[in-house]
Amino acid sequence: MVPRGVWCVLLTCLFCTSSAEKDFFTSIGQMTDLLYTEKDLVTSLKDYIRAEESKLEQVKTWAQKLDVLSATATQDPEGFLGHPVNAFKLMKRLNTEWGELESLVLKDMSDGFISNLTIQRQHFPNDDDQTGAAKALMRLQDTYRLDTQTISTGELPGTNTDVTMSPMTVEDCFELGKIAYSDADYYHTELWMEQALKQLDGGEESTVDMVTILDYLSYSIYQQGELERALDYTKRLLKLDSAHQRANGNLKYFEYQLAKQKKVEAEEGLKEKEEREREKREVSEKKGRPADYLPERRKYEQLCRGEGIKMTPRRQSRMFCRYSDNNRHPLYVLGPVKQEDEWDRPRIIRYHDILSNSEIEKVKELAKPRLRRATVHDPQTGKLTTAHYRVSKSAWLTAYEDPVVDKINQRIEDITGLNVKTAEELQVANYGVGGQYEPHFDFGRKDEPDAFKELGTGNRIATWLIYMSDVPSGGATVFTDVGAAVWPKKGSAVFWYNLFASGEGDYSTRHAACPVLVGNKWVSNKWIHERGQEFRRRCTLDESD
Repeated sequence: MVPRGVWCVLLTCLFCTSSAEKDFFTSIGQMTDLLYTEKDLVTSLKDYIRAEESKLEQVKTWAQKLDVLSATATQDPEGFLGHPVNAFKLMKRLNTEWGELESLVLKDMSDGFISNLTIQRQHFPNDDDQTGAAKALMRLQDTYRLDTQTISTGELPGTNTDVTMSPMTVEDCFELGKIAYSDADYYHTELWMEQALKQLDGGEESTVDMVTILDYLSYSIYQQGELERALDYTKRLLKLDSAHQRANGNLKYFEYQLAKQKKVEAEEGLKEKEEREREKREVSEKKGRPADYLPERRKYEQLCRGEGIKMTPRRQSRMFCRYSDNNRHPLYVLGPVKQEDEWDRPRIIRYHDILSNSEIEKVKELAKPRLRRATVHDPQTGKLTTAHYRVSKSAWLTAYEDPVVDKINQRIEDITGLNVKTAEELQVANYGVGGQYEPHFDFGRKDEPDAFKELGTGNRIATWLIYMSDVPSGGATVFTDVGAAVWPKKGSAVFWYNLFASGEGDYSTRHAACPVLVGNKWVSNKWIHERGQEFRRRCTLDESD
């Protein structure tokens, strides 16, 4: 038997040293392992309860709740974690709530449970994962224009009714509001604190008191310039706690500012009143999401929702589906591939039934153990780095490690007619909670002359993108410059040229991977380079070619 004091020191150290960035939230595929980890912990916890059931009634209740959830979730892990609320709650449970349970368990030690928890804890998500999952929910909220009630109840578009979803609690909503508040994002703070308050007013029991929620709510509203509403919530707070020091201070300040404002309004003439009304309208219009670094955010999100797609009927009439043998390629004369025009300028082609289910599963099996947070080229340093605007994990597969990878590479060459020997390795990506890749170019621009210098194969001439899963909701590939949207279809691939035949970059190929609202998105892609294409795609100075 290990002395109690030793266990306390060991657990305290382990619970405090999980600071390494784990990025579980960036890959649904890897997060499925966490469900089995949690299920194992629940089993261990039940053994512990049987040993001291009479003394640990609170722990038993906890275990029964998680036992039901884990058992259901592991029947269809990817489907369960495809729902972003489930994924967020998994992050929150493993990062926060199990830690709280530790304090309760240490009141009376049990070697079996504590040993298991200690071992498993090193594989748990950390604060960054929980925060990342929370921000993903807010990103989905904005992109797909969802209200907090819809997210809290889990009734999202595309949700599989067979997947169990536990609604968000007051504590969950409060946590989202706090995370937004820590980023000075008062817009989302207000939305989620109001949802927490609504659920409290509806009679839901919670460990979070109403005074705390009202304190956050009144301040976030004040920060957005709505003095009267901030004052109303402050008065409501003081009815519950008349001695609240900060609220009493805020009350005097808000009342003073309102009185000052009304005095100015009373003294000003007609012209000044019109100017003030105009200023109020401007403040009201500006209220909302924080300032954004992405100038095309609105267009990007519209396309993700299936809005603003710019394809006229006349242009649409020139889009066709066909069987293609790629200029009578021997492999496709008798069995041509199904080809569909997705867009005309730039020309985006979809090839159907490119990968079989068994090939897809093999690629996922090879990639999953090697998935790492996806990186982007930093134009300043020329090096690869992680970025908040790319939420996924990826792995690179070489042709020699499995015949399936070699076959896929050869298939890409046969269909496109391009040399893939100078292409980059097959990249496999799995998107996480609200997984996305914001608008970007695949090719190196003129201000990035060294983007692919180390490869020695020139610029990325073309992109071949394979969809390895269907996505119930969200996850489209959108081209923001031209207003195009391509939706995932399992087993199909889309292809486009990034460079004109002249070698100049085609800036209309700027594209993005929309956030995954519901589901588990797997893709693989091949970036084909210039070298080796000299006689396969001849150079011309005519960019219309």
